[in-house]
Amino acid sequence: MLTNLKSLGLAGTTAMALCATTALANPYEKYAGTTLVVNFPSHPHYDAVIKVLPRFTEETGIEVEVDMLPYLKMRERQTLELTQAEGAYDLITYVVFSKADYVYADQLENLAKYFMNPRLADPAYDAEDLIDGYVQNIGVAGGRKGYLPGPTGSLFGLPQGSETSVLIYRKDIFEKHGLKVPETYDELLDVTCKIPELEPGMGGMASRAASGHQASHAFLLHLAPLGGRVFDDDWQPIINNEAGLAAANALKTIIDCGPEGSSAFGPAEAANSFANGNSAMFLDSIAFAPTFEDPSKSKVVGNVGYAMHPEGVRRGSQTGGFGIAIPANALNKEAAFLLAQWLTSKHGDKLVAMAGGNPSRFSTYADPEVQAKYPYAGVFGEALQYADPDWRPIIPAWSRINADIGTTMSKVLTEGLDPQAALDGVAERTHALMEEEGYYIWQD
Repeated sequence: MLTNLKSLGLAGTTAMALCATTALANPYEKYAGTTLVVNFPSHPHYDAVIKVLPRFTEETGIEVEVDMLPYLKMRERQTLELTQAEGAYDLITYVVFSKADYVYADQLENLAKYFMNPRLADPAYDAEDLIDGYVQNIGVAGGRKGYLPGPTGSLFGLPQGSETSVLIYRKDIFEKHGLKVPETYDELLDVTCKIPELEPGMGGMASRAASGHQASHAFLLHLAPLGGRVFDDDWQPIINNEAGLAAANALKTIIDCGPEGSSAFGPAEAANSFANGNSAMFLDSIAFAPTFEDPSKSKVVGNVGYAMHPEGVRRGSQTGGFGIAIPANALNKEAAFLLAQWLTSKHGDKLVAMAGGNPSRFSTYADPEVQAKYPYAGVFGEALQYADPDWRPIIPAWSRINADIGTTMSKVLTEGLDPQAALDGVAERTHALMEEEGYYIWQD
């Protein structure tokens, strides 16, 4: 951004000299007139990003052309483009599942050389202000477990639209019945099943549960705070231990005491149940908050409260959302880095937030202007301090494991399959898959 010289009290030859120095040092001058082609998903956060892109062009002279696609079509198109000698995209958005596949296939640029380049790296970027768990989850690969930071880890992407789980609840219902907003899992499960008794026809909590990914997501949402993991440090499945059973039982209780039809809910159906007044609570991503505060989409506007994801044996909210990365076959890599850096800088992050996006920096959530416009921002910023980058393992085999967890948990919720037997089966099949993938060949 250009500095107003008059505000600094500079004039005459001093000002002219500073102008000349600034012009020569302009990091964007070399790339002015470049047109970047970026691939974004159809998502409210990226609607906000698109609103601020003209500001980027105004400040840098770099044009941006956006190819916006539905998420599944975006992944299909990227899978095709990343294999070409020269790709169509200079910058792409991806979800964390794609990180494992793209890095493993050597299709993303390692960002180290860009942050090492003094002509490109903004010294005021302040990477420590980025939401740490989210950077680990979305951007880092090659460290501990292959997908987390560590001495051998590298950065392949930057956070752009951070999400974590929070408890969203009906303030009026809780006040009417003198209910305490749950801070622990025992309190959460207790009040979940009290609600239908106190408010006939209303579910305690709306949750994802549909067979496949949604049921797996819902189970894992409880597994982390209840102290569980899918694997131990030796890649042995421990999903069926005491913590895993507690998570399965917690999800079953939530669905049993939830709104009618909740065993088939995806995220949209669960959110609609809360927005339409059919459920007293909703435990899911912060990305849904704007919907609940929109009178055109929500019947509960003015009665919505926000709280931390309840604590089990520890704090452990989800990590989700999107990252942005430079394809290895991009044509304008340096200019693409400048865009990625600008969007995730303090300046860019606040602009996106004020336009309705999800910040990726703690300072943005703490900003008085952001909190004035979005009163829930303070709670979200606190929740993101506990965002768990390891709440699910981001490895190439994960899609198959995730599908197995999801279909099996659906049988627990809808067919009465014993939770322990269900998890034992998942652990057995997961072990066989991991052996097939080569995870045990270094073990005695």
